[in-house]
Amino acid sequence: MTVATLAQLMTAADEGHYAVAGLVVLGWEDALAFAEAADETGLPIILQAGPGCRRHTPVPVLGRMLRHLAEQARVPVACHIDHATTLEECLEGIDCGFTSVMIDGSALPLSANIALTRRVVEAASAAGVSVEGEVGVVGYADGRPSAFTDPSEARRFVAETGVDALAVSVGNVHLQTEKTDGIDLAALRAIEAVTEVPLVLHGGSGIPPDVRRMLARQHRVRKFNIGTELRQAFGHALRQSLAEKPESFDRIELLRPTIAAVRAAAREVITNLGPG
Repeated sequence: MTVATLAQLMTAADEGHYAVAGLVVLGWEDALAFAEAADETGLPIILQAGPGCRRHTPVPVLGRMLRHLAEQARVPVACHIDHATTLEECLEGIDCGFTSVMIDGSALPLSANIALTRRVVEAASAAGVSVEGEVGVVGYADGRPSAFTDPSEARRFVAETGVDALAVSVGNVHLQTEKTDGIDLAALRAIEAVTEVPLVLHGGSGIPPDVRRMLARQHRVRKFNIGTELRQAFGHALRQSLAEKPESFDRIELLRPTIAAVRAAAREVITNLGPG
């Protein structure tokens, strides 16, 4: 069995000065592609079920599916609930076999965020599950704007919650379809100066690969959430499959080419962030 917790992966990444890819799962095809890519690279990954994924597929099904892939893998794989906003969502994930949960209280006042996150940490710790929290607001391309993480709030949050990893906002943005060089290194350094936990950047698809690699090597960013660029690989492959097989109505036949395409894209992401 190669099922791992987020804390285990972050500890190893911290020691090796690299980062682990948090790969956003939407269904079986991309989850399988991610696990295969991890095996091919020999590097760990985090399989992430976000809110959209959980709305589409029940959490008990996702838990069994991701645990199955993790148990079959030859490398450490964490199974992660991403962007839960309630204690109940986190408890469901824990009960369904996830080894890591992210409680996102970033929309709350700091004290309320701390109180909620601390309750999740207490419940998760008792089950041997890791917790990622968030301070600051990571916005969305053409959507909710960002609010940079305040270093003093980050320091207090980490000290009072005991999270295993901290998601921060330093110019990273969700759902970026084009690469941008918007990371504020001064803002990142200010957070690093007052915290010791591994840091997480959501919206990793908008950060150029060379910048991601630099942030992993020279800073304490130990996890990048990658979704949009992998969904783009899936979409391109599916459109090509539909064009090449206009008479087909077989879902499996039409979707099969997406696995290879997503596997190749994920392999590049994993290798770029990993050691070496």
